[in-house]
Amino acid sequence: MPAADLPAIPGVLSARQCRETAESIAAQQYPDGSIPWFRGGHTDPWDHVESAMALTVAGMPEQAEAAYTWSANTQRADGSWPMQFRAGTVEHSDTDTNFCAYIAAGVWHHYLCTGDRRFLDTMWPTVRAAIDFVISMQQGPGGEIYWLSNADGVLAEALLTGCSSMFHSIGCALAIADRLGIPQPEWEVAALRLGHALREHPESFTEKDRYSMDWYYPVLCGPLRGEHGAARIASRWDDFVVGDIGIRCVSDRPWVTGAETCELVMALDALGDTERGHRLLANMQHLREPDGSYWTGLVFADGKRWPVERTTWTGAAVILAADALTRTTPGNGIFRDLLPGSEITTGIARDCACSRS
Repeated sequence: MPAADLPAIPGVLSARQCRETAESIAAQQYPDGSIPWFRGGHTDPWDHVESAMALTVAGMPEQAEAAYTWSANTQRADGSWPMQFRAGTVEHSDTDTNFCAYIAAGVWHHYLCTGDRRFLDTMWPTVRAAIDFVISMQQGPGGEIYWLSNADGVLAEALLTGCSSMFHSIGCALAIADRLGIPQPEWEVAALRLGHALREHPESFTEKDRYSMDWYYPVLCGPLRGEHGAARIASRWDDFVVGDIGIRCVSDRPWVTGAETCELVMALDALGDTERGHRLLANMQHLREPDGSYWTGLVFADGKRWPVERTTWTGAAVILAADALTRTTPGNGIFRDLLPGSEITTGIARDCACSRS
């Protein structure tokens, strides 16, 4: 892909720098297609897909498709993936539901960027099995989706960040199904119930409001938009945004992180607040290294990088945020645009008691 076709923001990130970041991600990819956090580190199914999405944006579709092939090859018979791999073997066999759902976001994004219908057809069985598994975990009374299953069974706990991400992933899966002409009414109902739970029933989710992701993910992933989304961002801006260096991962720790900052950039973009989005993306560039890789975060109390690692998914978040702000690729609106079936999430779940009050 020519440099002119890559995301670029004057004074913040050039097209060449964007490509360098993608190359730093691809350099960590193993021959089997998996993308670990860093060479020697572990691979998880969610961050692996995030990195593949960035490779697609940066004009490296072959590497991205190798990553998606790895996902298809490692999917279990029930549609799930183990939580963690290392050096080609399963390191953590428990299943994180959100990790499984994200394949739909990646596949839809790759199709939007490339227009490759063959790829969509090839990946459909993987997406379908994954989303069917995810929806089987929608066992909460209000429509929430439980986040963990293992040899002992299902943990009856739902997380706001994970459920927000799954809401978005199910929407992407519905978009894929719509494009392929394969209706999935059960997925539509699941999205309806989940969207309602996210907007109307905070009590359904384990409280983790120390974490910035619980603050902005309902906006980033679509359950809250417009004035409600803007109000949510305003409500805790001062708790998480730190001067001109980025945002905290945790509200009570002096630690800013690059990926969370970039995800907030995309949440702001989804609200039309691009001015602050540009500013935040510029602010986190202190984490960049000359080879295009990014440190995970900075403890600003003592000026030390922590953890002492440069993660593929941090670089990926930078690329995706730059694409969102610049509207460069056809997939730039993956977190901004309404998806087929998303209109159903504006209603009230009929089996919810609050709809009858």
